[in-house]
Amino acid sequence: MPRRPDDVRSWLREQPPLDELRAAYPAEWEAVEREIRQIVASGEFDALRTIVATVSRPTASRRARSKQEQDALVSAEIRRQMAAAALRQHRVALATGVDDGKARFNLVNGWALQRLLFARALERKPVSMFWFRLIWPLVWQRRFLMALVQPKGIYCFYSKQLIEELAAIIGDASCLEIAAGDGTLSRFLADNGVRITATDDYSWKDRVTFPDTVTRQDARKALGARQPEVVICSWPPAGNAFERDVFKTRSVQLYIVISSRHEFSAGNWDAYRGQSTFEFTEDPALSRLVLPPELEPAVYVFRRSTTWTAATTTTTRPASTIPHGY
Repeated sequence: MPRRPDDVRSWLREQPPLDELRAAYPAEWEAVEREIRQIVASGEFDALRTIVATVSRPTASRRARSKQEQDALVSAEIRRQMAAAALRQHRVALATGVDDGKARFNLVNGWALQRLLFARALERKPVSMFWFRLIWPLVWQRRFLMALVQPKGIYCFYSKQLIEELAAIIGDASCLEIAAGDGTLSRFLADNGVRITATDDYSWKDRVTFPDTVTRQDARKALGARQPEVVICSWPPAGNAFERDVFKTRSVQLYIVISSRHEFSAGNWDAYRGQSTFEFTEDPALSRLVLPPELEPAVYVFRRSTTWTAATTTTTRPASTIPHGY
């Protein structure tokens, strides 16, 4: 593992999994684990909200005057990432009832979920809401699902209706997906006629298989080079550095984030609240189309306050089907 402060910071920007963080920095993990266990066991929800707010924000970067200050800043960021990952893991454990990573589907449940959610192996397909509502309640091991697929970079599933709604909202505008992962969302949208380019910096190449359709390019460079009208991102890492660049890109008129209701789970909430050129709202109708509902997903929509043209949102679908806020 890297030990020089600059190397450690570069490594942390890749969002290493909790197991790697624990193995590399056991002393920091012991302190973090002790604090979280005490808060969760005590039921002090005000304290839990405080730590959630804290771990959602990256440690402020500043020029350290000494090696001791550099080490302290790096140690604080290590503990922040550990706490954020541990809280996410805690939520998965609460949802699945499994905290040791040994959950397994039996033959019936595995077959049902494979047919419902995947085209083949772990290649996702647009999910029929009709069949999902019919089959999902009957799968008694459904709570295991996200615990098993998240290590492979799968953080949610997309219904057919969600893809159709998003495609209609985007219309003929040029669209860029950032932090696209395996490119599933862009593939679905392209199949529905959206002019979209999927990009990712490949920093999670140890967990995600990147197809040729996902261009290797970090968000800042992709935004600058492509100047899209619409940007979309699904489950951006909590406290990430790249979403700020979306709001700084003048060509962007609409930014759509598929994410979580829990701020520590995903997204740069400081950037969301700190920008002033976009109107910001959750679209409940779209949120209900992200699966499974146990994730408590949310679709957040940022619309540039003055320049987004009505043609983009009204020429591609009847006005009566446009979700509230469009």
